[in-house]
Amino acid sequence: MIFALLRRFTRFSAPETTPIPFGAGALDCTVADTAQSPLHRAEVSVRDAAGQEVVHGQTDPHGRFATTLAPGEYSLALSADGFRPVLHTVTCAEGAATSLGTVAMETAPAPAMPAPGAWRIDPDHTAVRFIARHIGLAEVHGRFNRFEGTLWIAEDVERSRLDVVIDTASIDTGVAQRDEHLRSAEFLDVAHYPYMQFTSERFVHRGGSRWTVQGVLNLHGVSRNIALDTRYLGIGTGIMGETRTACSASTELHREDFTLDWRSMLRRGIAMIGATIRVELDIQAVPQQTPAV
Repeated sequence: MIFALLRRFTRFSAPETTPIPFGAGALDCTVADTAQSPLHRAEVSVRDAAGQEVVHGQTDPHGRFATTLAPGEYSLALSADGFRPVLHTVTCAEGAATSLGTVAMETAPAPAMPAPGAWRIDPDHTAVRFIARHIGLAEVHGRFNRFEGTLWIAEDVERSRLDVVIDTASIDTGVAQRDEHLRSAEFLDVAHYPYMQFTSERFVHRGGSRWTVQGVLNLHGVSRNIALDTRYLGIGTGIMGETRTACSASTELHREDFTLDWRSMLRRGIAMIGATIRVELDIQAVPQQTPAV
């Protein structure tokens, strides 16, 4: 009786192998750092012999990535924030499972930080974009064309500050009639709230080039705490020889947090803008010029 139960338990608990599709092969690997800790969300790109990307994905929480491919030669590129990219060449055979085992990624040198002091956001090389759902269907992409801001870099970078002011009337979705509606009292109400402002409170280093910039956004007369998921891109030199620093950032806003309910339209059954709005920033800044005395 006991042996029968053991056999039954073994039969039901044995892991099942996922079958490989007919005419394909399987490929897998585990991505880890130099301490053999798994890397979650490492980017994986698989390209064929012609250089065409055929698979793109990320590793799971255990650092594992698996896929199936047509038989042939492939290059597999691994990348992760704060680590040096890794490139492997692999052959995938029909009906066979090919494993690269554990691939260790080496830590990349940290990018140089901006010099302490005031940096002016360059509006000619900066974009403030947003993405919203329109009437519950397609996405609307837009931007704000007028804004200014200053980044104060502290000796201790985590004590740095960022202040950005955006002209709400400069909203631009590429459709004049829609833009006028967005400027109206039903939406941004630019006559009463001509500006929105973000003021940072804290810079938090999340490792590698990733930072979280925590602060307060004042929009439509309401202030809310938000966090910008930020990727620092380093230091470069502009066409006129000027020093530049750059980063990209994003966050998600809930429109009702800022009293943007637009209930008169919802009562008419028009879901003009979705409940959430994604904001994306590409920022370049140059050292603030000290006024001559």
